[in-house]
Amino acid sequence: MFEYLNRGVDAIKFWYRNARPHALPQSVMPATVAFIMANGKEGFISWLGVVAIAGIVFAHLSMNLFDDYFDYRVKKSDFRDRMAHRGIRARVNKCSYLVSGNTTLSHLLTVSVLTGAIAVLAGAVIFYWRGIAVLYIAIPAILLGISYSGPPLRLSYIGLGEIVVGIMFGPLSMLGVYYSSCGHFDFKMLFISIPIGLLVANIIYVHSIMDCDPDREVGKATFAVLLGSYRRMLVAIAVLLAASYGLVIVGVIFFNLTPYYLLTLITLPNAIRLYQFMEEYVYHRDRQFKPAWWLGPFGNFEAMIEKGIDWFMIRWLTSRNLLALFCLVIVIVEFFN
Repeated sequence: MFEYLNRGVDAIKFWYRNARPHALPQSVMPATVAFIMANGKEGFISWLGVVAIAGIVFAHLSMNLFDDYFDYRVKKSDFRDRMAHRGIRARVNKCSYLVSGNTTLSHLLTVSVLTGAIAVLAGAVIFYWRGIAVLYIAIPAILLGISYSGPPLRLSYIGLGEIVVGIMFGPLSMLGVYYSSCGHFDFKMLFISIPIGLLVANIIYVHSIMDCDPDREVGKATFAVLLGSYRRMLVAIAVLLAASYGLVIVGVIFFNLTPYYLLTLITLPNAIRLYQFMEEYVYHRDRQFKPAWWLGPFGNFEAMIEKGIDWFMIRWLTSRNLLALFCLVIVIVEFFN
């Protein structure tokens, strides 16, 4: 009995590790902001908010696994290794658990469906308590999640992946958590979900810039691939970042948001550093960096250097940490406001 239990625990650890949990802050932090903003409002039920956040976590993990499944079906991910041998910079550890033979494509599909089913179950619980309005959020989120990399739409293959993820983990998930928590909507929360959604989209966009060559090789027309030139890619990331902070300022001046939201501007140096990292990637790719403490947590960066993925992770984690810090400031403001 204990042997079967240990196997089950090992299997859960295996799939959790390969579902890219380091990406969870891009969904959990916006959801947490919505939960804190709902706290104390009329009709607030904390455990329903927690169920909603748990559903978002499982939906995110499922989406990551489905993304690997469909990417691998299009072209087995060892093509990245072949590209690296040809001198093209590519992230060679993509889908390594499949390439190595540690699991099969059918097992991946099964686990992807199971994690997605848990997210749907969480939604069913909320539907029972809050009613049909939940479906107006859940159904578009499910359709977008399936269509991100799955047929027939395959939105991430036609330059819409950033928009999809930004909407899903920005406005949609935040509306879902807020409504689940207190049973109604709020303009202030909806407004602040837009700059947060832009920062979520920015994470995917940073990723797609650095994956531009392998994505082009596999026929994946991300937004970065569609832009074509790296100069245009840099302009787009500058617009994304500027819009995120600009909307907060607009909200404070014209839409009666508390001026304390302007404290999000303390994360502006992180945004500037991210842009500099991307500029260096475009013009001086061989330069190596080590993360400064004020850019947020980077885990075991020495291990990333050993694996040869430090050039990718320092930029991707900087974009993830920017979102997390931005959201943390809003949480603190809401907590003390």
